Amino acid sequence: MSFGGFNDQQNNAPMAEINVTPMVDVMLVLLVIFILSAPLFTHAIKVDLPSAQAKPAEEKPQTVTVTVDPAGKLFWNDAPVNEAELPLKLAAAAQLKPQPDMLIRADKNTRYQILADLMAAAQAQGLNKIGFVTVPKAGQ
Repeated sequence: MSFGGFNDQQNNAPMAEINVTPMVDVMLVLLVIFILSAPLFTHAIKVDLPSAQAKPAEEKPQTVTVTVDPAGKLFWNDAPVNEAELPLKLAAAAQLKPQPDMLIRADKNTRYQILADLMAAAQAQGLNKIGFVTVPKAGQ
């Protein structure tokens, strides 16, 4: 902000106008520089690239769902299974390549001991990828 003007005796108030001429000059100089240098950035070197064969990506592993209802009954992919069959199914799933993901769907009122036994049995049979299925809270 500038104080004064050509005729200081008549107007003693500060000058309220901003001089934008230097800013416009700088912007025009930058614009010219960018216009002149833009073709240099698009210059590409031509290269004859070799071709190669890549092995196909691995299959996505299947998902095994173990459901535990409030009474503690177990379901393997929505089919009922008893506690004697469960280790056999877990061992068979652990032998698959790639190893399937095991998702546990348990009722919120299921006893923790049942879930702990299920996870221990899965780990004992060699299943490494274990997850829990939940429902997000309302409003999130």
